[in-house]
Amino acid sequence: MRIQPFQGLVPQSQFIEEVAAVPYDVVDTAEAAALAKDKPNNLLHVDRAEIDLSVDTDPYSDQVYAKAVATFQRLQDEGILVRELVPAIYLYRQVMNGHSQTGLVAACHIDDYQNDIIRKHEKTRKVKEDDRTRLVDELSANTGPIFLTYRDRDEINQRVAAITSNETPLYDFTADDGVRHVFWRVTTDLSDWKQFFERVPLSYVADGHHRSASAYRVGSERRAANPNHDGSEDYNWFLGVLFPASELKILPYNRAVADLNGLTPDQVLQKVGESFTVTATTSPSPSAPGGVHMYLDGNWYAVSWTPDSSLSPVDSLDVSVLQERLLNPIFGIDDPRTNNRIDFIGGIRGTGCLEERVNSGKAGVAFSMYPVTVEQLMAIADADQIMPPKSTWFEPKLRSGLVVHTF
Repeated sequence: MRIQPFQGLVPQSQFIEEVAAVPYDVVDTAEAAALAKDKPNNLLHVDRAEIDLSVDTDPYSDQVYAKAVATFQRLQDEGILVRELVPAIYLYRQVMNGHSQTGLVAACHIDDYQNDIIRKHEKTRKVKEDDRTRLVDELSANTGPIFLTYRDRDEINQRVAAITSNETPLYDFTADDGVRHVFWRVTTDLSDWKQFFERVPLSYVADGHHRSASAYRVGSERRAANPNHDGSEDYNWFLGVLFPASELKILPYNRAVADLNGLTPDQVLQKVGESFTVTATTSPSPSAPGGVHMYLDGNWYAVSWTPDSSLSPVDSLDVSVLQERLLNPIFGIDDPRTNNRIDFIGGIRGTGCLEERVNSGKAGVAFSMYPVTVEQLMAIADADQIMPPKSTWFEPKLRSGLVVHTF
């Protein structure tokens, strides 16, 4: 695959902690407003500009995008974001609860996205993709990076280790959520890095399918509108962070169902037991794939099944088995993308959240999942298949605003 150093915008060091923002799509408007309160330079004022308008503002209205453009320009005019003097790539390390992962930040090519060298495993929603496409186009910038992964290569790992062990980072701060972010600027031996990644045959979108789709759309539209297009333009590239697969940590994406579909707890246990092995347990989380743990009527149950080697990579996932053999026939959850009786709860919130939902009556039953592996994700993308909705929860989340790619 192709990578490219770029001459982006970076926060001056004294502003980094205020500028750095969570991804726009992990918070709603109210949460974004709360996080950016008293932080006028936080990038959420650009990525979720509706937080600076009246509460009844349509988040997809013209004034939201105009406000985003104005705020982005102000950050540059006031010297909050400054242009790098030379092209660079970056190394980005995140540390959370003892887990560390280090990725390379570079510009990635839209042709690699189109030609499936950068592979996808999720569908996008049109309204969300259209929103990010318009924002990227009006800003002429990628403010939020796409989270990519690739199968490890020793030469890259060794070069990353040499830099991170011996060079002083550009930024090093711990965010309010306790995640440490360390960022190194790399301006030497850039041709080596490009050659390293030319030997990486494939990469995969781990998180950021709407951002990558919108970056591709904007680049393609700019090409079509430019009669003098020659391929050297910055709109051919978008902002990515590439992590070796061995370092990534996927958390489960748990499920809670609003009610028991007219059944009693005993009837639920009976019906589940007709298709699965059900065992009472004190453990809230499964220790291996091939089963889920169910919280019902104040008790945990291990629900397991015999793996079927004839199934496709998608159909063999625990979330697929749960949906097709339990949630749909027993609880009437026909389409988890649209059925409002099911809720998805990121593993970062823990299994205590599931217990609270059921104990309080907010849910009738909850399911604790074993996390999907990176290898499963890549196998599904390689098979040109789509992951079921809400299958993976990557943590920690990349911060936006550490560097911005413009075009």
